[in-house]
Amino acid sequence: MTTSESDRPAALRRAGGAQRIPRPANWTEHHETPWSTDQTWTVDQLVGPVPKASAPPIPTFADARLSAVLVLLSDGPDGAEVLLTRRSMQLSNHKGEMSFPGGRVDPGETAIQTALREADEEVGLDPSAPRIVGELEHLSTIVSKSYIIPVVATIDHRPYLAPQTMEVDRILWTPIADLTRAGTYRLERWGNLPFDRPLHFFELDDETVWGATARMLVDLLTLNQAPQPPEKSKN
Repeated sequence: MTTSESDRPAALRRAGGAQRIPRPANWTEHHETPWSTDQTWTVDQLVGPVPKASAPPIPTFADARLSAVLVLLSDGPDGAEVLLTRRSMQLSNHKGEMSFPGGRVDPGETAIQTALREADEEVGLDPSAPRIVGELEHLSTIVSKSYIIPVVATIDHRPYLAPQTMEVDRILWTPIADLTRAGTYRLERWGNLPFDRPLHFFELDDETVWGATARMLVDLLTLNQAPQPPEKSKN
């Protein structure tokens, strides 16, 4: 079965920008959202359940390249915001895709050191500014053959950031409320059973976040459904 617009009301579908998604001939889309679409998220809510320590890297295939990314959160006027970058269209791989600052782990480096170094090299983030919280679930990517460690950190203010390399052509502080609002998230299944695979998408007004970056955002959001505190008894 192949779908494109599916049955989601057109009024809810966001533009998603100009990025071209290399979908296969057969794919389906699904719109069940595992989080509330009308709540305000804070940094404390998001990072509270993030594991403080994680298991050592265990690549899922022999030639996997160890990588780390920085999932940086800060509170803004509309609640928690996450730092995203857009890869340049001049690159040979993953051109125009939204991503977290990050890259290959150099010999002798820890994942934290790599994530902070790459953020400094890509957007000019002072490595001493973030407060490291922990790590999300490690994941492997098929196309780039990477084993990625997502390092979660917070920062008390929005520092001045600018692209420091031709790899980055846009920097965004994206409100979590934008990612979780109605009409933004969907799951797609690519290929035919039993070999189909799930991919996550966040369709913003002018960009689409998908692939490994979207998978990490889903992990962050589903760690904590931000339940409301119980009402106090009136008795």
